[in-house]
Amino acid sequence: MIGVLEAERIKLTSTRSPWWCSVIVVVLGLGLAALFALVVRTAGTDSGEVPSLDIGTVTAGVSGFGVMVLMIMAALTVTSEYRFGVIRTTFQAVPNRNLVILTKTALVGFYGAVLTTVLAFGAFLVGKLVGGSEAAATLVLEGNWRTIYGLPIYTFLCVALAIAVGVLVRQSAAAISLIVLWSLLIEPLLGAFGSFGRNVTPFLPFANANRFLAVEEPVGNWHWGVWGSLLYFVAFVAIVFGASLFAVNQRDA
Repeated sequence: MIGVLEAERIKLTSTRSPWWCSVIVVVLGLGLAALFALVVRTAGTDSGEVPSLDIGTVTAGVSGFGVMVLMIMAALTVTSEYRFGVIRTTFQAVPNRNLVILTKTALVGFYGAVLTTVLAFGAFLVGKLVGGSEAAATLVLEGNWRTIYGLPIYTFLCVALAIAVGVLVRQSAAAISLIVLWSLLIEPLLGAFGSFGRNVTPFLPFANANRFLAVEEPVGNWHWGVWGSLLYFVAFVAIVFGASLFAVNQRDA
């Protein structure tokens, strides 16, 4: 187990892709927090109204594009190994394929969870500094802790999902396209169709995850509470991840 973990750590830290992805996540997380805070502050000044900034707004860069980049990075940790044949050597060294995938998921997921937690607090501080006294007056942690502690949970689950997709499709372009299109295009598009969208939204995995993180209740005819939404997303990830473990043991490397 320790040897597998060390091998996965070396593979993760010895390539450029994870480092560049991490830099992009930091820039997006803190940069968008500053931008959103500045926009809210400027809008309030121009309109004469008291601006309002919340924790969901300043952490949107982390929970949105930041987690998306981490998902792409996670998928590439698998698909790149298939592309260059490294996965075959790995499975020869460690015949327990489930252990390899689980270790990779735990390592990348833990890294992503820690990174997004740090950035969530960083985005909060940036929002406080850039938003000004009036806009940042409503930017408080009290009553909004679910957005903060929910972010690493969401990140870990998204990383697990991305690795599972990478194992199932094996190709970088296909995995990235599926991850990006499903969360950024397909689900929002389905939710935009009036009453049909409100009825189908409660059964969309990312819609449930975003509801768990949201400060305000999103539109939809929900059949369960926010913790039910988290469990729904966990179940979805577990099913896809279980399918990937089954597939990796049935197919040739």
